[in-house]
Amino acid sequence: MGLIEDARKVAEEFEYPGEKVNKGVKEFIRQMDEGLQETGKSMSQIPTYVTSVPNGTEKGVYLAVDLGGTNFRVCSIKLHGDTTFSLTQSKVAIPRELMVAKTSQELFSFLAKQIESFLKLHHNDHFEGFHQKRQAGQDLTDEHFFKLGFTFSFPVHQIGINKGYLIRWTKGFDIADAIGKDVCALLQAEIDALQLPVKVAALVNDTVGTLMARSYTSPGKTGTLLGGIFGTGTNGAYVEKLDKVTKLKKMEVKGDFDSTTGNMIINTEWGSFDNEMSILPDTPYDDALDKESNNPGIQMFEKRVSGMFLGEILRRAILAMITDGKTELFSDESSKTNDIHSTCTIADDSPLYKQWGVDSSFLSIAHGDQSQGYRITRQALSKDLGVDAASSEDAEAIKIIAEAIGRRSARLSAVAIGAVIIATGNLTLTAGEAIDDEQKQVIEEEVVDIGVDGSLVEYYPGFEQYIRDALREIEGIGEKGEKRIRIGIAKDGSGVGAALIALVAGGREQE
Repeated sequence: MGLIEDARKVAEEFEYPGEKVNKGVKEFIRQMDEGLQETGKSMSQIPTYVTSVPNGTEKGVYLAVDLGGTNFRVCSIKLHGDTTFSLTQSKVAIPRELMVAKTSQELFSFLAKQIESFLKLHHNDHFEGFHQKRQAGQDLTDEHFFKLGFTFSFPVHQIGINKGYLIRWTKGFDIADAIGKDVCALLQAEIDALQLPVKVAALVNDTVGTLMARSYTSPGKTGTLLGGIFGTGTNGAYVEKLDKVTKLKKMEVKGDFDSTTGNMIINTEWGSFDNEMSILPDTPYDDALDKESNNPGIQMFEKRVSGMFLGEILRRAILAMITDGKTELFSDESSKTNDIHSTCTIADDSPLYKQWGVDSSFLSIAHGDQSQGYRITRQALSKDLGVDAASSEDAEAIKIIAEAIGRRSARLSAVAIGAVIIATGNLTLTAGEAIDDEQKQVIEEEVVDIGVDGSLVEYYPGFEQYIRDALREIEGIGEKGEKRIRIGIAKDGSGVGAALIALVAGGREQE
């Protein structure tokens, strides 16, 4: 058997046909429903207490801050009321000593000071006017305060739109006295200590922010149904009917929210879909990756979909081909087609031999390579992976496997998107009614709008098309239903999205 046939055999292990896609959708819907009824299930289905999405007509100036890792970002977003906005921002590194401070006050005081500096620089008239009114003893109403959305990318137990208790720190932070405290209250206390005209209106998950940002900027009249992240990680947030979120009634601490809309945005945390591995596809490479990860048995959907893991899956597949001795990958024999007639060598310290050594961007390069003799892939093999003098046949074999891994990721992504669309009943009109026969165009009111963000959907070749191919194969969507699904990029969920959640939290105020 030749090298290309060997590569195709490996690629077949990543096939995810329509029959399995449909089984996946049914199980995804079952786990969604389970998570809406009870806490502690595979799919968390976390209530966000955000009960409406914007439609693009909202106006005003809102603040957003984002503590997601080693940087702290402060933004102000001016909504123009015509689906457009302008954004001003600043970013500062968190001093290492504050990440492990003795008290939470030290960190949150630093954050509040960054907000103060930002206001003085970018909104000084409002800042000075506020203080003059305060010193004159004038009554200060809500309109004198900026509403702020706080994106806090650490595990919290959220019990209201602006109330959430820190469960644990991650990403190098370790401040013991913050555990179990309301992070919004901690930030508000330090804002108040500096007498700033700011109210923390919303605690924000960036996936929910993606949904909100898309709903404001999307071109149609219909609100966005789903915000999905397909990048380093994967997650989704969608608009659910409030009466389906039955676990709200069972919660010991009941959060405040506006129930008049009849809806609530749910943060699915779908990266943990089917941790039990009842229907997810599996290969020896997936299995080995999971066993050697820092969270075995957890985030099993994410480990097959997201950019963090695709490069590692490819590395393990390549390594298996090199070490089993039965294929000609990177061997002298396969170098016979090498146009410089030299022997293929793999450096002793090649990233191929190191866990996480292959970045997922390499898959994009190989997958999208249309150059003669796969020159671009061969250059990347040499520069990034220490494989010198690879043949065009070697590069073609890598491309075949990379394509299969990327395609499976996209088809699994379609399982999540398709399940949400079907579970929420957003394709209940027959597709025939939704399409204008004369124009052969989808009637705007019947568009199902999806907002997406992340490196895979933005940069991976053909990722959206692979998703659409799979959506057409899903029972209940089909070719006509797929035409009604509009997928658009939604940028900056932690900035613009957070500001929009602050707007919704404070009521739809017009400028």
